[in-house]
Amino acid sequence: MFCPYCQHKETRVLETRFNKAGALRRRRHCTHCDTRFSTQEVVVHSMPHVQKKDGRKEPFNKEKLRKGIQSACLKRPVSLAQIEQIVDKISNYAAQNSKKEVKSEIIGHMLMTELKRLDDVAYVRFASVYRTFADVNEFVKSLSEPTDKSEGRR
Repeated sequence: MFCPYCQHKETRVLETRFNKAGALRRRRHCTHCDTRFSTQEVVVHSMPHVQKKDGRKEPFNKEKLRKGIQSACLKRPVSLAQIEQIVDKISNYAAQNSKKEVKSEIIGHMLMTELKRLDDVAYVRFASVYRTFADVNEFVKSLSEPTDKSEGRR
């Protein structure tokens, strides 16, 4: 590890800890300029691309997923921790069960299932934007259907 102050390549590790995010944090000492500094090591996951309904492909974006959930849960009794759990669950699924691509429909169904368990109003808000409906009757009918379609695709 190079010293960030003098660029000397010999540094000593004084202490190693894991932080809450699972990163490895190391306190180091440069033997050349006698300064101390900290480094962090994190695992970098390669996320798949999302295949949209129209055939387009875009990189998986946790922030886009998080914003969609937050919009659906606006002014609802849903904590940020609950939102993060959903984001982590769907992100982990995408990373572990997809080689290069995951269909947006699978992500959408998973998200609808999680929102249905969490808050009915958030579920209805998301469903009204996620699905395209011809009329109100089709919308009402779809709300009464089970949402566990993604469970069978695993």
